[in-house]
Amino acid sequence: MNRVELIGNLARDPELRATTGENQTSICRFTIAVNDGYGEKQYTNFISIVVFGRRAENCDKFLSKGKKVAVSGRIRTGSYTNKEGNKVYTTEVIADDVEFLSGKDTGGGGDAPQTPQNEPEQIEGFVEMADDDIPF
Repeated sequence: MNRVELIGNLARDPELRATTGENQTSICRFTIAVNDGYGEKQYTNFISIVVFGRRAENCDKFLSKGKKVAVSGRIRTGSYTNKEGNKVYTTEVIADDVEFLSGKDTGGGGDAPQTPQNEPEQIEGFVEMADDDIPF
């Protein structure tokens, strides 16, 4: 099974293009930044996303740098030879579904109420723990 689901923020504005020929198809490409790990071991992956058709047009219209999205799709790998004659390997996600998680107004903000940066968000049923208390 080749299935991936990601949530991240756009690292740059999307780029929309169209195929040539009789049956033109819109193609939108963008990159999302997805955090992984925790504490000092946290790092960011930059994942290339490709969307086709009407979804591609909507992504170009409504997304911009910093917006949060959820992407569902499949991984596709490939390779090509660059101008210097070196083989370059690629990995990208072909999106079947893109859900816009940010609001219409600002990148990354969303419609959810904002928690002040110095106060941790309190979720009912969960207790805040210090990193030293985690057993792994």
